This record gives sequence, structure tokens and C-alpha cells, in this order.
Amino acid sequence: MRNIKFRGLTGDFHIVDGELQPSAFEIMNVVGREKGIGFWTEKYGISNQPNPNTTTLYSAKQDDLGAILWPGQSTAVPKGWEIPTGESKLRVGVPVKGGLEQFVKVTIDPQTKAVKASGFCVEVFEEVMRSMPYSVPVEYIPFPIPLGENLPNYDDFVDQIFSGKLDAVVGDVTILAKRSKHVDFSLPFTESGVTTVVPVKQGDKKNRWIFLKPVKKELWVTTAMSFVFIGTAIWVLEHQVNKEFQGPRYKQVGMIFWFSFSTLVFAHKERVISNLSKFVIIVWVFVVLVLTSSYTASLTSMLTVQQLQPTVTDLNDLIKNGEYVGVQDGSYVAGMLYNMKFERTKIRNYSTLEEYDEALTKGSRNGGVAAIVDELPFIRIFLAKYCGKYTIIGPTYKTAGFGFVSSLISKAFSRGSPLVPDVSRALLGVTESETMMRITDKLFGKGTECSQRDGNLAASDSLALDSFIGLFTIAGVSALSALLIFFCSFLYQSKDILKSDFSIQQKFSALAKAFYEEKEKPSKESQNPDEGNAQTMQEFHPQTPETENACSPNQNIFTSEEGFTTTEPGSPVNDSSITEGSAEG
Repeated sequence: MRNIKFRGLTGDFHIVDGELQPSAFEIMNVVGREKGIGFWTEKYGISNQPNPNTTTLYSAKQDDLGAILWPGQSTAVPKGWEIPTGESKLRVGVPVKGGLEQFVKVTIDPQTKAVKASGFCVEVFEEVMRSMPYSVPVEYIPFPIPLGENLPNYDDFVDQIFSGKLDAVVGDVTILAKRSKHVDFSLPFTESGVTTVVPVKQGDKKNRWIFLKPVKKELWVTTAMSFVFIGTAIWVLEHQVNKEFQGPRYKQVGMIFWFSFSTLVFAHKERVISNLSKFVIIVWVFVVLVLTSSYTASLTSMLTVQQLQPTVTDLNDLIKNGEYVGVQDGSYVAGMLYNMKFERTKIRNYSTLEEYDEALTKGSRNGGVAAIVDELPFIRIFLAKYCGKYTIIGPTYKTAGFGFVSSLISKAFSRGSPLVPDVSRALLGVTESETMMRITDKLFGKGTECSQRDGNLAASDSLALDSFIGLFTIAGVSALSALLIFFCSFLYQSKDILKSDFSIQQKFSALAKAFYEEKEKPSKESQNPDEGNAQTMQEFHPQTPETENACSPNQNIFTSEEGFTTTEPGSPVNDSSITEGSAEG
């Protein structure tokens, strides 16, 4: 046996020192036809030659070997398929329905029965497949979604993966929690959420009450109350020292309203004497200036800018009024509305953008609907086509958006297959590049016009109290501070009344009487020149009490029985009475 040598199927047969000598092996790449890429020997390991001319053992590099080709003539190592073969194709389901073909459109050749898919979702999917690091052949399989209730819908469409009839799903399929129990979703590739679209109506510029619309009700009420409060504060501060704020009670009440509201046009002619009053008026005039300027700007905008107002402002109004609402056929949105307490009889199904427009144009009372509730991608397409007639209202109810779907347990993929993360990574690369923007603009347009119109809508809102609460706070604090200083001074001057033994009621009566009484020494600004001179003469030439009584301006020197008329100081003299007196004399 030791001397026997021969070449067998696995190499040379030779026993040395009682051991069979190992043979060299050639490494083959078999894709259709075999192709050698290197050799393996026990002495040298993997090398490009069976007996390499090298003294270094196991020193071969991958670049020294032949290229390894995978199915699809790709040099990248496949990740998604367990058994990649050229005959295995990814069975991708695409929905077939009657409308909204901007996302998915399926055409079948009548002769060859070949299925061709197009639309936004399909273009994004094919771009993602091209970005994958390995080749994934795809076969589109149509899945009809008929119109109407109690018929196959998108949930049934996704369940085709769970049953093993499909390997993946591409289309306007929203990522939902109940669907993710049986299938894997890729990352979303659209904006998410469900929203409401309603018609808009033109603002009536010929409305006789349009001058009230620039300001909301609560701001009107707050402004009116502030005018009355400021007028009352000025009256309290000026009553004792300014004759303009004295007199009969009806005159004083009229002065409160007149003085405060005249600041609107800065037309008040009454002079104020108290420094506290001047401080309050300075602050209040600034507030009035801001209010009038804002009101003028808002009214000008309403009269010159085209006003578009939504017919409905909230879904709760639709429920309360029993209005009809439209949804897309086969969509899960109808179930969401049921959970929001919408009656089933108040929900109508539509399948095309034209049907949406027709239903909203008719209105809820004429066989149409008052609003359409759908996912944001569909609403964006609808507004791009009819942006001058409709607008979005209310909150956006968040969802996860559209995503590609693959099976967790189907035959094509094992649980935890890396195909889904690979698709998500490739999808991120597509969405972050200009490719996604190019696809979006190609199918849906840029929508700049609608964005500008929405901006005009927001800019023409009525003025609210929240925008001016700071101004009213400053004016209120200023007036209250002035009143506090005034009453502290008044109580200090009336300390004798407070220290008296009168009852509380008597003290209040005495304080009120002291407040209503005119001060003995009014300020010079409230006096006329003759009165001021007379008072000055009295200060320099003191008189006895008898003389004071005789010369008092309030004491009638002559009576009417004596043939003389009584004339108040400063009153004009009647020439006719003087002439009669001279004639009688």
C-alpha cells in the first residue's frame, strides 16, 4: 500500500508514513455555468494557484481570487433572500380600485395579461428597489378592491400576505397597529394624518355690519368696559378740583362717558388739573392709539383683500348638526368616524376627486356632504386641483403614513428577514435625496398657490383679546394706582372724621359729603381771572367778619323789592336795567 500511487476523482492517492496525503481543491462559482475562482491546499490555504510561488503560507487576498457572482450577475452578497434564484420573484400586490389613481394605477394587457403598475407609490417603490445592494426581481399581482361596504378592503388586502398569497404590498396602505400584528411595514414615505376639508365662502363686503367684524366680541366688550372705567377714574380724580366735573348728577354721568369716549378721536376739550389724571390719560391715549390703528388696518384688509371663510370650523359641529360626511371607499377612516360618534347613515363613500368636488358643491342638504374626511396625501391632491374652493379645518388626527408591507411568516421570507430593514434604509436614501421631490412635483405639483391662499386666510382673522391683554393690563394698573394714591391722600385729609366717635354709617356719609364738596381753594387753572384777583385782594387786605359778610359774592346786597336786580360775579350787566334805573331816578 505504501508504494501505490494513482490519481482519483478527488486528487492523488499516496500514503506517506502511514497517512494519506491531502489533495488540492478548486473553488468553483456556479451561476448557470461553473467558473473557477481559486484553489485550496492544506499547505498554502486559499490561493489563485494550486502551487503558488510564495514562501508565506495562507497569505492570499480576496483581490487575488476570481470575482464571485450572485444571481442577477451581482457581486454584492444577497441579504433578503435565503435561496436566491433567478426564477424566484417577489410577489408584490397592488390595489385595483375605481379612483384616485395618482398613487397606484394598474393596467393589464388584454393579450399578454401582463400587469403594469404606475403611480406615486409604485415609482417610489421601484426607485427603492434600484437602490438596494442586491437584485430583487418583482412581479406585480393585482388585488381588486370593489366599491361599497361589507366588501374586501385594505385590511383584507394586507391579510393576503398573512395567508401566504403575496410576499409584499405596495400602494396607499396606511400603517396601523392592528395591521402590524401580522406583517412588517417599512418606514413611512408620506406625511401622516387624517384631516377634514370643507368648502369656503366669499366674505360679504357689502354687509352693513362689516365694521364690527375686525374685532371679536370679547375685545369689543373689554374695550367698552375699559372706556367706562377710565372715565370714572378721571371723574373721581377731578371732581373736587375741576368745575368741569361738577354740577348736577346727570351732567357728571354724561361727563364720564363723554370724556372717555372722546379720546377715540382725541377731541376732548375739557382740561384736567390733577397730575394723577394727566398720568392716567397719557397711558390711556396710547392704548386707544394702538386699538384704533389695529382696527383700521383690519377693516381695510377685510374691505380690500378677498375673504375666504370655511363653512364649517370643526368636526363636532358636523356631529351636532347631523351633517353628512364623505370618505374614500375602502378606507379605514369610516371606522374612525364611527368611533367619534358619527352615525353610519351620515357617512357617504366616494372614489374619485371629481366625486368629492360634486358632493361638496351640492352640500349636505342637497344630496351631497358638508365635509370630506381623508388622509393628508389624498387631501393634498384634492386641494391642488380645487384649491380655490376648499380649505382644511380642525385638527389633524395623527397616523403613521403610507409604507411598504412585507410578511413576517410567509414562505418567501423567514421571521426577522433583513429585507424590510434593507428596504427602509434604501427608502431613507430616496426620501433624503432630490428623487422624492422630483417624483412628488411630477405627480402632484408644487402647490404654491394654495399655500399663499392659506396664508391670506390666516392674515385676515379678526382681532382677539389675547393680542391686547397686555395693553389693558397696563392701563388698568395705571388707573388703579392713581385712584389708590388719591384715596390715601383723601383719607389722610379726612382723618378727623375717621377719628371721630361717629358710627361707621355716619363716617361713610361724612366722607361722601366731604368728597362731593368743592375745595375752598380751587386751583388757579379752574378759576377765571376776576375771581383770582378778588381772592388775592382778600389775602393782602384782611377784613372783619362783618365786612366779609357784606362783601360776600353769595350774599345779595340789594333785594328785588328795592328795585335792584341781583347779579352774580362775572355775569354780564344788562344795559336795559341800568337805563330804567336812571330814568326813574
